[in-house]
Amino acid sequence: MKLPETLTARWATFEELGPNEVHDLLKLRQDVFVLEQTSLYPDIDGKDPIAWHFHIWDKESGKLFGAIRLFVTPENNEARIGRVVIAQEGRGAGLGHILMQSGIDKAEELVRGCAIHVSAQAYLEKFYNSIGFETVSEVYIEDGIPHIDMIRSGRQAD
Repeated sequence: MKLPETLTARWATFEELGPNEVHDLLKLRQDVFVLEQTSLYPDIDGKDPIAWHFHIWDKESGKLFGAIRLFVTPENNEARIGRVVIAQEGRGAGLGHILMQSGIDKAEELVRGCAIHVSAQAYLEKFYNSIGFETVSEVYIEDGIPHIDMIRSGRQAD
C-alpha cells in the first residue's frame, strides 16, 4: 500500500527526533491509549531511547497521524514492533498496513530473516493474520485490554 501524497513518513532513532516530534508522539499515544482506550499504564517506559521510530504525518499541518516503534535483537534473530498507534483522523485510510509493512521491512533490513513479535490487541487478530502474523498465545489482559501474542516467522536469507 502506498502512502497518500498528502502524508510523509520517516524512520528515526530517538536521538534523531526533535523535541516537537517527541512531544507529538507522546501526545498521540496518550490521546489514543490512555484517554480514548481508557487504559492507565506507564507509556513512558524508558524504552523509546533504544527503539527505532517510524512516523507518518500530514505534510501541510504537520499533524502526526501514526507511529510505531521497533526493537531488534540480532543475537536472537528477532525483532518486536510495538506502540502501533493511529490518530482518529487517520483511521480507515490504510495507515495500519503502511505502518506495519514499514516495520516488517525495517526489521528485515536490520536483522535479515528475523522473527517479528507483536503483542496485539485481540480485536486486531485478523488484521495481523492478514500480514503474516500467527497467534501464539491465548487472550490475556494487559493494561485492562485483551491482547494476544503474535509472531511473523523469519524469512530465510538469500
